[in-house]
Amino acid sequence: MKNVRLVFCLLLVLIPGIRAGAQITDAPETILLSSQAFGHNEDMPLRYTAYGENVSPDLSWRNLPEGTRQLALILDDPVFGMPAFVHWVAYNIPVTASGLPEGLSTDAIVSHPGLEGMINGANGTRRTGYFGPRPPADGKVHTYNFRIYALDYELNLPDGHNKQTLLDAMQGHILATGLLTGNYQYTE
Repeated sequence: MKNVRLVFCLLLVLIPGIRAGAQITDAPETILLSSQAFGHNEDMPLRYTAYGENVSPDLSWRNLPEGTRQLALILDDPVFGMPAFVHWVAYNIPVTASGLPEGLSTDAIVSHPGLEGMINGANGTRRTGYFGPRPPADGKVHTYNFRIYALDYELNLPDGHNKQTLLDAMQGHILATGLLTGNYQYTE
């Protein structure tokens, strides 16, 4: 048993992603994330899907932990498969922002007032910005997890990052998260 603990401790030291990865999943979920478009675990209106107008819903957050220096956002659909399909990656979000407006530009470099420095990363279609729900008619209700991350460090990453490279950059810097889940099922 001693040898197993020693090997695990060595892995934590030699492979930084193990420790930091645990922090990502173990970060407290204390940020309150919401939208006027839909409630938590409710259906997302057609307007916000790729079958509709494909505009991003408004998001707002509160209860950021003390020491938050920057925010990041990831939206994915874990029902799609492994890995989850990524619908939105946003980072370098200023800590002074209390939310994102509806219909935010999909440009890589966001130029919206109050969001200076924010970057839209690459989604699962390899494009930048929001890509709304577009599940197949598979009889499943797909869940869309909007997750906000409070970071203790200003990443100031250039454009071009995707979910995995953002998660790698955030390792060891996540103070707390918040989750808003929307549902959508496509029927023909």
